[in-house]
Amino acid sequence: MKNAVPVLSVLAVIVAAWWLAVAPMNIRPALDIAERGGAVVVPEGSVPRRDVSVWKLMLDNPGQVAVGYDLKRPRLPTPSQVGEELWKTTGAMVAKGRTWSKRSLVYHAWVTLQSTLWGFMLGTTIGILGAVAIVYSRVMDMSVMPWAIISQTVPIVALAPMIIVVSNQIGIDGRGVPKAIISAYLCFFPVLVSMVKGLRSPTAQQLDLLKTYNTNGFQSFFKLRLPASVPFLFTALKVGIAAALVGTIVGELPTGAISGLGARILIGDQFGTPLAIWSALICAAILAGALVTLIDVLQRITLRRMGFHT
Repeated sequence: MKNAVPVLSVLAVIVAAWWLAVAPMNIRPALDIAERGGAVVVPEGSVPRRDVSVWKLMLDNPGQVAVGYDLKRPRLPTPSQVGEELWKTTGAMVAKGRTWSKRSLVYHAWVTLQSTLWGFMLGTTIGILGAVAIVYSRVMDMSVMPWAIISQTVPIVALAPMIIVVSNQIGIDGRGVPKAIISAYLCFFPVLVSMVKGLRSPTAQQLDLLKTYNTNGFQSFFKLRLPASVPFLFTALKVGIAAALVGTIVGELPTGAISGLGARILIGDQFGTPLAIWSALICAAILAGALVTLIDVLQRITLRRMGFHT
């Protein structure tokens, strides 16, 4: 309950700010609709209104502000409109037995989740193996680490089409593998950095103590370095799973996919249906929250069994 109160408080602030932002975002289309319905609007005509700020339009037409909260195709939908659309494409679909319909966000979330998990496992594996190599090899530390940092400066929206084209050229069919690679690209870096820090966290005194017990490199790794890195690893996994989800969604945009949350966002943008875009975005946020929470639960269980105080 102590953790829920701050989260719910922040959520309430976000929803309140969102609701207040609807009025200025939707005032122009609201005035266009009101004018077509015969209402008196100041100034008259959509063209003259383009040069007037939204705040002045709201002050000059206070009676039309409420119209912006009930548009069928708003620039910014209200939280209730998004909630209704989200329920229509999830809970209502499940109740009708159409869970795996291509109009259901449950189906699209599952498509995105599969590539996210594959990319997460791939990125985590590369990150852990890279961290071990960097810690135990000065050559790897001096050569690989700078390139790993530089790789994160390349915008993923620019890299994603290149990965897809290269995948097709080398004979990798389907869209799942390129999406997983893009997902892994965003995921491996936080795991790599955190694991390097975790594996180097044992003090010199602890390492010297193991030497007095005549331990070899493998024993030192499994008895000291690896257990010491577990808290750092779980922290990185929380960041990595969220980054992997973002990578999968970005990877769905340039592939022309028709399934997945990214495809749902793209189709909503192409057909001018903001509610579809926003419901997919909220669904992605809920999915990310669920994945991070799952890793947090695993972290608490693992660290408790290892004797860490959580």
